Amino acid sequence: MDDNADAAESTAMVLRLEGHEVKVEGDGPSALEVATEFHPDVILLDIGLPDMDGYEVARRLRAMPGCANTLLIALSGYAGKDYLDHARQAGFDHHLVKPAGVTRLNQLISSARSPRPGAGNAS
Repeated sequence: MDDNADAAESTAMVLRLEGHEVKVEGDGPSALEVATEFHPDVILLDIGLPDMDGYEVARRLRAMPGCANTLLIALSGYAGKDYLDHARQAGFDHHLVKPAGVTRLNQLISSARSPRPGAGNAS
């Protein structure tokens, strides 16, 4: 999910080419609604969203039974230790700075297929 429609669609297109099923939403409430129906293995989530920031969306996702173990990846223009710390506290597993490379995204997405010891491994 990204509030920049072009960035979200280009990332989605690349992930679809890699064989992933992708849904795109532009705001937090819509993403939460789709997550309850879609039950994704991985969520790429921007931090700087309108109305409800990505940290709040992540906290709400973590509280949802169907998303408690979903791999949450912050994909944001915000960089630095403070943002990484906020991402961990909100429940993100990883924090990537835009633009994230396809290779790194695929590595993280592949890790969702393996058992994960728990959240808090933000990188």
